[in-house]
Amino acid sequence: MANAYRGEIDATIGGKSYRLCLTLGALAELENAYGEEDMAAIAERFQSGRLKSCDAIRIIGAGLRGAGYVVSDKDVAAMPTEGGAAGFVNIVARLLRATFSTLDAAENPDET
Repeated sequence: MANAYRGEIDATIGGKSYRLCLTLGALAELENAYGEEDMAAIAERFQSGRLKSCDAIRIIGAGLRGAGYVVSDKDVAAMPTEGGAAGFVNIVARLLRATFSTLDAAENPDET
């Protein structure tokens, strides 16, 4: 079971259950990919709620790699999920919330 205090979530992608976590290394990967200076800039980038499909691929890929899976962004792009694009958006939203929320929010993941 995912540990919300560590910023982890569980998600089903391609019919398999995965744990995702944006570790410091995964966040550094995203900073580099987007040319951002820090973690706050990464958080601000996605606060608007606007998300490109390539953003979802990068974030989910970084979250999988942060949790220890050996998977490329190309692999992630080929994986289906229940709910299609909306399913991927849900995974990204939960992962970003788990990463950047306070512990109170982690204790109550259904509250926004």
